[in-house]
Amino acid sequence: MILKGNIVDIFNRRIFKGEITIKNGTITKIQEKGCLEDQYILPGFVDAHIHIESSMLVPSEFARIAVAHGTVATVSDPHEIANVLGVKGVEFMIENGKETPFKFNFGAPSCVPATTFESAGAAIDANGIKSLMAKDEIKYLAEFMNYPGVIHNDAEALKKIAWAKHFNKPIDGHAPGLRGDSLSKYIAAGISTDHECFTYGEGLEKLTKGMKILIREGSAAKNFEALISLLPEHFEHMMFCSDDKHPDDLLVGHINDLCARAVAKGIDVFKVLQAACVNPVTHYNLEVGLLREGDIADCIVIEDLRQFRIKKTIIEGQVVFENGMRKIEPVAFKNLNNFNTQPKKVEDFRLNSKAKTIRVIECCDGELITKELVEPATISNHNLVSNTNTDVLKMAVVNRYKNAAPAIAFIKNFNLKEGAIASSVGHDSHNIIAVGVSDEAICKAVNLIIEQKGGICAISDSGSKILPLPVAGIMSDQDASSVGQQYAALDTMAKEMGSTLTAPFMSLSFMALLVIPSLKLSDKGLFNGNDFSFTDLKVN
Repeated sequence: MILKGNIVDIFNRRIFKGEITIKNGTITKIQEKGCLEDQYILPGFVDAHIHIESSMLVPSEFARIAVAHGTVATVSDPHEIANVLGVKGVEFMIENGKETPFKFNFGAPSCVPATTFESAGAAIDANGIKSLMAKDEIKYLAEFMNYPGVIHNDAEALKKIAWAKHFNKPIDGHAPGLRGDSLSKYIAAGISTDHECFTYGEGLEKLTKGMKILIREGSAAKNFEALISLLPEHFEHMMFCSDDKHPDDLLVGHINDLCARAVAKGIDVFKVLQAACVNPVTHYNLEVGLLREGDIADCIVIEDLRQFRIKKTIIEGQVVFENGMRKIEPVAFKNLNNFNTQPKKVEDFRLNSKAKTIRVIECCDGELITKELVEPATISNHNLVSNTNTDVLKMAVVNRYKNAAPAIAFIKNFNLKEGAIASSVGHDSHNIIAVGVSDEAICKAVNLIIEQKGGICAISDSGSKILPLPVAGIMSDQDASSVGQQYAALDTMAKEMGSTLTAPFMSLSFMALLVIPSLKLSDKGLFNGNDFSFTDLKVN
C-alpha cells in the first residue's frame, strides 16, 4: 500500500508532501516527493482514558464506530464490568476486543469495589491485581480512586500499587479536587496521571508536581474549556480522553472533535496532535505506530487540519474505515450477567418521616461532582415525597445483586414533571438507580429494569421506553447504530418529561459514584464524599 499526501511529522514539527509505503503492516519507507493528493496523513488518535462499557457497547462494536473518527486505540479501564463480574468480566473485554484489529489497551481495575460503602457484584484484591498485572494484555494499573487509602497508608491499597511497580507498568490516578500536601503524597506513591481536574488551578498544580493531565470531555463530565488553556505550555504532559461516552455521542465524534476545537482556539496543531496521538503511546508504552519508518502502520488520512474529517483509518496496514464505510465486521459473543434481585413493591419506596428539612443532592450539569443542599421536606401521609414545584425529587438505589430494601434520598436539577427514569448503569457498582415524581413511577421504572435484567428506561404518563442491556446489565448486544438511536430516543423522552440536563441518563449514572464529592447515594444510604462517611437525610 502507498499513501500519498501531506505527511504530518509531529516529532519534527513539519508537514511535507510525500509517499508512505506500507508492507506487511509496517511503514517501510517515507519519501518526501511531490504529489497531487490534497489530504493529510498523520498518526491515529488515542483516547487516553475511557470506560468502553459506558458506551453501552461491547469492545468489538465500539471499535466499529471509533475507527470512523480516526481513533485507532484506547487506554481502557474495565472497572465497570469488573464491579459486576470481577476478573471474568475483564477477561471478556480483552477477548472480545481481540476479535477486531482495533487496539484496546486494558488496565487492571484497582478499586473493585470502589468503596466498602456500597454493594458490588465482585471484588479484586491485591492478589487479583497481581495476576492481572502479570498478563501482557494488561498495560497499566487503572485509575486509583482510593486516594484516601494512599494518603493514609492503607496496606491493601499500597500492595496494589506495589504490584504495578513490580511489573513496571504505569499507575493511573483519580483524585478530584486533591491539592497541597495530600496531592504530593499521592503522587509520591507512584500515581502518574489524573483525568479528574475540573479547574485550571487544580490542573496546573498537578502538572507542576509532575503529573500527566488528561483533558476529559465525555457525555457527562466536560472539562475541555476549563483545562485547554494549559495545553500550549504543557503539551508534552497532557492528553485527551472521554472517560465516559454514551452511544449517541460516540456516533457523532470522538478525539477528532477535541482536536478541531483546540485548533479553532488557535493552539498550534503540532501541540494538539502530540496530546491526541503521541503522548498516550509513549506514556503507556503502547504498541501503536506514530508514522515513522519502521513503525506499525497505524495512521489516518484526513481532509484538513481544521475539522479533522476522516477519509481513511488504517490499523497495522489494514484499512478499517474508508470513505464513510466501516470495514470491521460485527462479532458474535455470549452474553454474561449478574442480576439477582426480585421485583419491588410501591411501599418499598415509601419513607416515613417527620423531617422539616432534608439534605438534597444537587446534580451539577456537565460535572460528576455534586453539592449538598438543605431543602424543606414534603410529606404526604407521613411519607417523604417528591415535589415537582421545587424540583426536589425522590431518588432510589436498589441492590441488583440480592434482595434488599431500596436506599432513598432526594435530588435537585433533574426537573422531571412526570414519571421516572431509571438505569442499571450506576457507577461504580451498577446497582439500579432511579429518580421520579412519585413512588409509583419509580417502582414501575425499577421493575422494568429488573424484568430485563439490565437497561435504561423512562416511564411517562403516556407510556414507557427501555434500552435493554443484557451484557452485565451495562452493555447491549446490539449494533452501535441501533443502540445510539434507542438511547437518543430515551434522552429525548426524558427531556420531554421535563429534564433540563444535557445528558440526564449519564448524569443519573454518576449519582451513586461515592468517590466523587460531595453528596451521593449508594444502595446502603446517603453518603458524604468529602469525609467518606454516611450521613442522615434528615437535618431537623
